[in-house]
Amino acid sequence: MSQLLPIVGPAGSDPDSPEATTSIISIQKAKLKDQHLTCEFTEQRTQDAPPRSFALTCAEQVHPDLPHRLSRLVPHLCLLTEQLTEGPDYWPDESEELPALFEQFTVTGFSMGRNQSGVTLIGQRELTGGRVLNLTTPYQCFDDEQGSYPYAPLLETELLEALTEVEAALRGKCTDFRQLDLFEQPAAAQLGGPQ
Repeated sequence: MSQLLPIVGPAGSDPDSPEATTSIISIQKAKLKDQHLTCEFTEQRTQDAPPRSFALTCAEQVHPDLPHRLSRLVPHLCLLTEQLTEGPDYWPDESEELPALFEQFTVTGFSMGRNQSGVTLIGQRELTGGRVLNLTTPYQCFDDEQGSYPYAPLLETELLEALTEVEAALRGKCTDFRQLDLFEQPAAAQLGGPQ
């Protein structure tokens, strides 16, 4: 993957230049499959520049922060698709992992509404026998006047953090991957030395 430059503008790749600015990325769709990100987004060099549209599949595996952020959307997926009902210990704290009742569920992606005013979550539920049920939530507007989903502000907060991780992945944040040497070179071995 050729990564997007974090800094664009007249100064090129010199981030210390006063003329350099960070490009503006607006994500429309993101999907995670086999630890690889597929994303549709627009990028603008400046606020006034016309947006350029991209569809990209990253060759590198994503950093573990992105799947973690997507996992924080699982409780919303379950409520919006009516897979689970809310109980006393339904919402996990920020520091803790998801409770066991969410083990069968994953959020694999999302699709943003116009101007990022809402979202459709995409996920899966693993059924008994290893089969998979694909789940797609109804579109959820963040400024819902009718209040049909009481956790819309929490969903928006969690989604903004996921969007931050998707953008970081587009800018090159990925898992450090180093292939091991085919033949290990012993560090302490010396030819002709004492054994």
